Formats: sequence, C-alpha cells, structure tokens
Amino acid sequence: MATMNVSLPDPMRDWVETQVKGGEYANASDYIRDLIRHDQQRRSDLRAAIAEGLASGRSRRKAEDILSAAKRRHRGT
Repeated sequence: MATMNVSLPDPMRDWVETQVKGGEYANASDYIRDLIRHDQQRRSDLRAAIAEGLASGRSRRKAEDILSAAKRRHRGT
C-alpha cells in the first residue's frame, strides 16, 4: 500500500479526528479511504445516469411542459 501525505486546514483535521473518535473508523486513513470509495461510487452512479439519459433519446415534451410539471411536483399539487 502506498503512503500519501495530505495537508489539511485545522478545521478539516479536527473534523477527521472527530470522525475517528466517533468509533466508526480505526484511524484517519480509514476515514479518507471511505471518503474516496464513496466518491468513486457517486461518480460511477452519475456516469451511469448520464449514459442512461443519453440512451433514452429525446423527449417529445417541450421544455416549458417539463418545467411546469416539475414545479407542480415541488408544490405538491
């Protein structure tokens, strides 16, 4: 396993230490590896969603209709 040194501002270092003290992570490296795994998954999911959207083709609906429907859903009507 490779070693990497990372400089963090004090508030970020404090955050990492708090996460480790919370007991879910064995040490700062464990926490950082978990962050990276989550970021990798999030990016992979985003790429898949974009590919799915592109493969679905063009919508027959007008942009105004899509926006109106989204606003209605947001208002709960």
